[in-house]
Amino acid sequence: MTAVATAVVAVGAATAMTGAGGAGERDTARPDTSHTTLRLPLPVQPSASKSAPTATASPSASASAKRSASPKTASASPARRSPAGPAAGKLYRHPQSQVLEWVAANRGDSRRPLIESSIASQPAAVWFPQYNPGAITGDVRAVTSGAAAAGRIPVLVPYAIPDRDCGGASQGGAPDLAAYDAWIRGFAAGLGSRPVIVILEPDSIALADCLSAQTRAGRFASLSRAARAMHAANPQAKVYFDAGHSNWHPAAEQAAALRQAGAASSGDGIFTNVANFHRTADEAAYARRVLDALGGPARLGAVIDTGRNGNGAPAAGQWCDPAGRALGQPPTTSTQQARIDAYLWVKLPGESDGCKGAPGTFTPSYAYELAQR
Repeated sequence: MTAVATAVVAVGAATAMTGAGGAGERDTARPDTSHTTLRLPLPVQPSASKSAPTATASPSASASAKRSASPKTASASPARRSPAGPAAGKLYRHPQSQVLEWVAANRGDSRRPLIESSIASQPAAVWFPQYNPGAITGDVRAVTSGAAAAGRIPVLVPYAIPDRDCGGASQGGAPDLAAYDAWIRGFAAGLGSRPVIVILEPDSIALADCLSAQTRAGRFASLSRAARAMHAANPQAKVYFDAGHSNWHPAAEQAAALRQAGAASSGDGIFTNVANFHRTADEAAYARRVLDALGGPARLGAVIDTGRNGNGAPAAGQWCDPAGRALGQPPTTSTQQARIDAYLWVKLPGESDGCKGAPGTFTPSYAYELAQR
């Protein structure tokens, strides 16, 4: 296994770059999947704005499960789960990452102290972008056992859904949903018994419009089974479903798709802003609107990717390593905000979208620019 990035693995990226009002940020959070490293996070690319977040719309996808879950993935009863929100505690920083490797190899670089203190020291998500059914359980267990030994909470990103990225730059994943279901059961088997946070398949719901109604329904049913499998394997797991971001789908439309994917019945909440730049306050407000429209248990919350959103979104049309961005709020499970369970660094700051460096690679000049602002 090769080391990938420090906190994320790959996320799909839409090729369309037009949005409401002519905005041109990407609709997705694309990562580079050419790095096959498993336990380290990779980059994701920004999503494009499609419509105003306050508008309402009818559901964009239909999702009737084709079959019920097998006994192995039967839904765990709510009583078996831990209280709402991630358990209080510090998040896990994986000991291997591109930024840590750069820091170790460049002790004399004048940029090193700031990058080390501002980025390398922070916990970030660990992505799993490979369809590797024979190894996935051990790969996940290696991360969760390391986190358990450190008394920390890991953030894990499974990213192997079929048709991911709708054939874009991050295409790949399992060959079909049956294979994916088996892979995700293997993923769940490595979760251990301590608290973990799972960012379930970035772009899998917000970017599902490219799929046929039948394919979309199958995907949504599979996501629901995935969450149930994780809860059955580890009742302490917190599984969050894809809600895009505040300048993509209207809250009511996104909530309808999330409902069809089982987010209210099988998940613990939603995630937003993965690899994007929208301000935390905007994302929190959007997440609450989505949760309100979603309905479901009051325990449902949201997590927000804050890695690069310190200065908000760039001008329309700029999505690839845009200038003038800044680090956002450090990762924490103590947000002091209603229904916002955590601020996370899902895409590690400094990992390029493909303009200031090769896609998915740690680029010190970009990292330094983000950390200076």
